[in-house]
Amino acid sequence: MSKHFAKAFWEGALKKGKGKYTLGSSGYEGSLQFSSRFEDDKSASSPEELIGAAHASCFSMAFSHALDQEGYPPDKIDTSAEVTLAKTEKGFSISEILLKTRGRVKDIEEGKFQEIARQAKENCPVSRALSVSPIRLEAELE
Repeated sequence: MSKHFAKAFWEGALKKGKGKYTLGSSGYEGSLQFSSRFEDDKSASSPEELIGAAHASCFSMAFSHALDQEGYPPDKIDTSAEVTLAKTEKGFSISEILLKTRGRVKDIEEGKFQEIARQAKENCPVSRALSVSPIRLEAELE
């Protein structure tokens, strides 16, 4: 079993407050604020952006491993995640996650590439943790 740590600090009321997060292993710190989460201000991060980074990273690793296990070691996998935060009847929720990935993989057919991408999306630990939200995948073979 492997454990990973992060922490967050917030001061003040939600709309006028500010916060920061720290990643346990690297010590990387980032800032958080209301306007970056609920408005168009992108001067700080948001929990959804961090979820996107985690999901894109996990999927890329899972996809790379799955390709290699099937005999198609990839030259590269490049994945982005678009995490949508929307107001719902239950309050704000992640309404959708879109993973967009591009892979450079020698000697693989498009159908096999797509099949392995779908399997990686389903089997990535972060996908499983986030399965309460719809997760879409767009995979492109270079």
